[in-house]
Amino acid sequence: MRFNQAWTSAAAALCVLSGAAFADVTVSHSNDPAVLMGSQMASLLGAEHKAFDTLPDEMLTAMAVGPKVVAAAPQKAAKADKKPALQNPVLVSYSADWLMAQPAANGDQQWQCLKTAIYFESRGESLQGQFAVAEVVLNRVDSPRYPKTICGVVQQRGSGSCAFSYSCDGNKDVMTDRSSAEVAGRIARVMLDGAPRQLTAGATYFHTRAVSPSWSRKFDRTAAIGSHLFYRQP
Repeated sequence: MRFNQAWTSAAAALCVLSGAAFADVTVSHSNDPAVLMGSQMASLLGAEHKAFDTLPDEMLTAMAVGPKVVAAAPQKAAKADKKPALQNPVLVSYSADWLMAQPAANGDQQWQCLKTAIYFESRGESLQGQFAVAEVVLNRVDSPRYPKTICGVVQQRGSGSCAFSYSCDGNKDVMTDRSSAEVAGRIARVMLDGAPRQLTAGATYFHTRAVSPSWSRKFDRTAAIGSHLFYRQP
């Protein structure tokens, strides 16, 4: 701080004295421009020399060295974010060619539960219809009304019935149609990898057109895809 003050004072003193030097310059009436410029330069340099002679040694040193530059202290590296980086959204094309061009599907128990639900609830539907059923399952997982896992959602029971009928119809959940099972597994993988849910507008319910459950008259219908109607609970 003291160094900066010395530098500022020195510069101010020089400006004041230089201003006085300019005021003392006598304008020559000679017709020779070179003579006029020489006279002005000599007068100016003489005045500035006198100005420097009046400055204390501390100021002269400050002017010679220049302002001291203090490097900023290096900032500490930010702590690594422990949360996994979000994946870029998956762009989905509801076509067999696009789906089968994706990497072979595999996963953990939650993937298996979603694959099974897609297979037994919608394997006869179009690809959009199967993706829509997957959306319902995942929308339920995200809702505070339902279990927080995929397996918990598709196996949920209550009031003598099951949320997804295949899970309590008494039949073994064996996927005998290998082609349909492959499609269901790929859809489940794509959805778990972050595909947008853009078909059902947040639906958490669906039923076939062949039935008309009582809740369907209370909820808002959000989509009709193939033989399924989709609803969002208020």
